[in-house]
Amino acid sequence: MSAALDLHADPIDLTAALVDVASVSGEEKVLADAVETALRREPHLEVVRCGETVLARTALGRDRRVLLAGHLDTVPIADNVPSRRDGDLLYGCGTSDMKAGVAVMAHLTAALAEPAHDVTLVLYDCEEVEAVRNGLNRVERERRDWLDADLAILGEPTSGLVEGGCQGTMRVVVTLHGRRAHSARSWLGENAIHAAAPVLARLASYEPRSVDIDGCVYREGLQAVRIGGGVAGNVVPDEAEVTVNFRFAPDRSLADAEAHVRSVLEGFDLRVTDAAPGALPGLSAPAAAEFVAASGETPVAKYGWTDVSRFSALGIPAVNFGPGDPNLAHTRDEHVDVRRITAGAETLRRYLGAFGS
Repeated sequence: MSAALDLHADPIDLTAALVDVASVSGEEKVLADAVETALRREPHLEVVRCGETVLARTALGRDRRVLLAGHLDTVPIADNVPSRRDGDLLYGCGTSDMKAGVAVMAHLTAALAEPAHDVTLVLYDCEEVEAVRNGLNRVERERRDWLDADLAILGEPTSGLVEGGCQGTMRVVVTLHGRRAHSARSWLGENAIHAAAPVLARLASYEPRSVDIDGCVYREGLQAVRIGGGVAGNVVPDEAEVTVNFRFAPDRSLADAEAHVRSVLEGFDLRVTDAAPGALPGLSAPAAAEFVAASGETPVAKYGWTDVSRFSALGIPAVNFGPGDPNLAHTRDEHVDVRRITAGAETLRRYLGAFGS
């Protein structure tokens, strides 16, 4: 199976074409092939393939390099491919997260042969699954120089706003212990599920912190996201687990975040199972400040973790900017307002500009 893409088409039409090529995580090859083929038609671009990640860049000797990044994969399809148009709304899996952003970035990379800044485009695989599979890991190992830039713009859905940095995330599992017994003689046992009540009470009464960083206000959250225990309908359980997710502002390190969770849940047996640091907004960097000015928008905090954290860890200022609506991501009726696609393309075109303009 093959697909043909016209990167010079209107980004709205290109979004629909990208959505129509199914690319659930781990199944991006057909779309990656199509994107690679289309980019190789552009004489001003150097193009390489890294697994199912496609990279392209200009080498015009500009003073500044801007990296445009987006993931090709989507969550599993929910009877929402192919795309369909209803007035100003384009429906389909990945329209919002984040094929609209990919369309804008790929279109401008192809269409601007003489941009004011050198441009690198990184379209990668497996963002929607466990972090170890993320295509950016492979690029960092095998093509590290392709990630060098003065600013990275990630096309995550932001409803056309500039979202600075991102929250960090940490998951911990609290294990509660008891003593197993027959439920008909429950006084002979100790119920581990009941022992979770104090954990839930602390979480329910938790007052999250808000912190202002570079004008972006991050609001933290500490939530129970899963609870489990029990072995049978007639047995007092001797073990239960509560999984807790901490979303924290980027002024906390991973060590700080873990220390905070342990202080809130002091006295309980817990272990960290997953963690990723946040990213500071970095909006004072010249390239980022210029982009904010070009957008005409007041930056806001990113609620959630995104791959801007990876770029921040490499010392590259990074922001989130995409036409999709984050509230629609992963939903059955996922869609994007096509007017935001046009507006997002205009903003990026204004920023990347034309040499000598």
